[in-house]
Amino acid sequence: MLCAIYRSPRRADTYLYMPHPADFTKIPEPLQKSFGQPIHVMTIALKPERQLARLTVEELTEHLNEAGFYLQMPPKQESLLDAHKKQQQESAS
Repeated sequence: MLCAIYRSPRRADTYLYMPHPADFTKIPEPLQKSFGQPIHVMTIALKPERQLARLTVEELTEHLNEAGFYLQMPPKQESLLDAHKKQQQESAS
């Protein structure tokens, strides 16, 4: 299976994976609006030996077959303030 990858011009580190050729009618309207006009990054062949950043080829293929797309959001970043507070509490113990 070929997979087209698009990035969002509105949201940093947000990508949309779709079977190639892409059928944007499968994308829900609210997602289309928040994602913005997709910018093509690359097209890849999904092979079992391929390494992906945040999920396996099998997981991605399942998403593409079921929903028709996969939305990759940036990883949640830990709050620096919370980390500092936690470090302070551990130091006080």
